Amino acid sequence: MALVLSATWIAKAGEEQTVLDALRNLSPASREEPGNLYYQAYQDPEEPRVFRIFEIYRDEDAVTAHTQYAHFQTWAAGKAIPALEERRREFYQTLDF
Repeated sequence: MALVLSATWIAKAGEEQTVLDALRNLSPASREEPGNLYYQAYQDPEEPRVFRIFEIYRDEDAVTAHTQYAHFQTWAAGKAIPALEERRREFYQTLDF
């Protein structure tokens, strides 16, 4: 079973561009990770401070590895996360019927 991560990032007022720029760099690099099966970021057109990231990883080790890569440290931990008012992460397992 794969592990699904649904992240919601709410930018601080005025920090939308910071988060957008970070995701512009983080997304392509995350898709190249060996344990990543899918990675898609999107922005709410009605509430531009709200960003969501839908991620699928091979397993829990791949999720852990994701946070250790230089691109995550630079763009997520170093740029986007400090610009957030709120960060939520929800984890699910796929049902491989």
